[in-house]
Amino acid sequence: MTVAAASREARFEALFDEHALAVHRYVARRTHTSDVDDIVADVFLVAWQKIDAIPDDFQQPWLFRTAWNVLANRRRKFVELPFEHLPEDPRDGDIADVVVEDVTLREAWLSLGARDREVLRLVAWDGLNGAELAAALGISVSGAGVALSRARARFAAACTETSSETTTFMGRGDR
Repeated sequence: MTVAAASREARFEALFDEHALAVHRYVARRTHTSDVDDIVADVFLVAWQKIDAIPDDFQQPWLFRTAWNVLANRRRKFVELPFEHLPEDPRDGDIADVVVEDVTLREAWLSLGARDREVLRLVAWDGLNGAELAAALGISVSGAGVALSRARARFAAACTETSSETTTFMGRGDR
């Protein structure tokens, strides 16, 4: 093995050791349990193939962006499922959509577009800062700031709107 190959292998091993769990969690929140390990393997296959192109300061956002792309590619492929394996909830995309139990928050969350939900998840659940968010989304830092600000505003408005609708529906809106 050459020195360059050993260096690439060491870099990949360090990348995997540092980020595999975070990538696994990222993917697990966005797909069915049975597919998580395969998708994570695909993400790290791409990482191995492009190890020299991964920025040292933005490894995790780069991996999240790659995972997003791998997930998108899988969703575009049509796979026929036997009827007994169909999910009960037709909104089977992101596990976060199912986990949110509070009616108001759930309805507000589901009223957001996919991009707004992704921006909020990357910041709140994956702990990315502005620069990392920008790298994960493939946009500028200022663009990421705008996207986050707008997503937060839309979510706040959706929570307010959903809360007032729920209150009215429950018979407390007249008070």
